[in-house]
Amino acid sequence: MSNFVPIPWPEEPIPNCVEDCRECGLYQHGTRMIWGEGNPDAPIMIILDNPGAREDCDGSPFVCGTRQTLQQAAFEVGLKVNDLYITYILKRRPTRAYDKETVRNICISHLDYQLKEREPKILFCLGNVAVQSFFQNSDAEVKSLRGNIHEVRGYQTLVAYHPLAVRRRPNLWSLFMNDWKDLADLYRSKH
Repeated sequence: MSNFVPIPWPEEPIPNCVEDCRECGLYQHGTRMIWGEGNPDAPIMIILDNPGAREDCDGSPFVCGTRQTLQQAAFEVGLKVNDLYITYILKRRPTRAYDKETVRNICISHLDYQLKEREPKILFCLGNVAVQSFFQNSDAEVKSLRGNIHEVRGYQTLVAYHPLAVRRRPNLWSLFMNDWKDLADLYRSKH
């Protein structure tokens, strides 16, 4: 067994120019905006669909299953927190039904802003929703795209299953780890 212990990643402050954004309507869901977490200047940007729960019902911070799985995989391939920055297609966690296509099309502009500001070396899209949104292809699927480097919007991009899918279906763990190894190898080839 490894010495891995999950820890909360530091959140990046929300830029002043977007902190009051109400364009997509997710502010009505009552969740706070999460711009990103980890090292904002990291060479690897991980893109997820939306933030998960950050606090338990009493308001105490905790490391959710998604972050535990991400941190475990990064630890196992030798990547450090400083190597990674996590962000989202949606910057707020939806808590009820919403117009997914419209909201994602609105919120992708925030991700475009982050890409211009941060200029990561590698992107790692996790889960079909993030892949479809970022690749701008509603038919894109992780299972057919994983294992290859894709040039998307001028960035070398790899894809993998969403950490929650891996937690629900442990048979995906070896594939997930193969994708993390590919990510670590690509990162090391650039260093």
